[in-house]
Amino acid sequence: MGKSNVTNLSHSAFVGIGAYAAAICVSPVAIKRSSLPDAPWGLSEFSLDPISSALVAILITAFVAFLSCLVIARLSGIGTTIVTLAILVIVHSIFILRIDIFKGKQTLFGIPQIFDLHTLIAVTVATVIAARMFRESRWGIQLRASSDEEVGARAMSVNVYRLRLLAWVLGSVILAVAGISYAFFLGTISTQPPFFSHVFLTLAMLIFGGMRTVTGAALGTAIIAFGLGGIRTFETGPVVPGIQMPELLGPPGIALGIVMVPTMSLRPGGIMGNSEIEQLIPWMRQMMRRS
Repeated sequence: MGKSNVTNLSHSAFVGIGAYAAAICVSPVAIKRSSLPDAPWGLSEFSLDPISSALVAILITAFVAFLSCLVIARLSGIGTTIVTLAILVIVHSIFILRIDIFKGKQTLFGIPQIFDLHTLIAVTVATVIAARMFRESRWGIQLRASSDEEVGARAMSVNVYRLRLLAWVLGSVILAVAGISYAFFLGTISTQPPFFSHVFLTLAMLIFGGMRTVTGAALGTAIIAFGLGGIRTFETGPVVPGIQMPELLGPPGIALGIVMVPTMSLRPGGIMGNSEIEQLIPWMRQMMRRS
């Protein structure tokens, strides 16, 4: 959706839907009878294989995304962003209040740990490739054109509503895959980590790298993820060249603020702007032209 110049704040909602749907489907019956004894619709009386569970989770997430986008695709500007935030609040509230299905604030455990680190890397690479293919496709080009000049795009027979609907549903499928990977890797999920804290972290990554290019999104994610990992070491009071540093609380949040404010002020489009990596590296540009 970044290609349509829409700031989406509901990523974590669709990640959560995918994660919970896959977890409930794949968990063994014995564990679900213990953790979800009051689950309706016979949810605790069956168990599917991992592939079937993933497909069910993707279909459920795509269906919810389709219904929500029937409204979102007709909006523009700040109104769209507010509605995406409302979707996040609604989904999070359902997860909290429907204790019989999602255990509320408690952790849902007993999920088979099917994915390892290599699987997650493969899924990540495939996601980046899929996002790049969509960007360079006819739909991606038309979507970017509609974000720059919507009236002109409509005058050229571009169906902006259908393009936004397509991008939103495809994005939700990728988010569902992220949620499935999250559940299958950790073996436990809860309503806390996938939601509000991840919203601001994702937003910071997109602001820093740039939301209109795949390279910007990937680069912003990598730099901030590794940067925060290094900064968190200062919370425990490390020894730096023989000097015992004091324990500090909150360096990651301060660092995000320090990154976001200059980026928004000096480079609102992110460090990559509208450029992909091959536009900055000559030999990659030549390879893209030959292909």
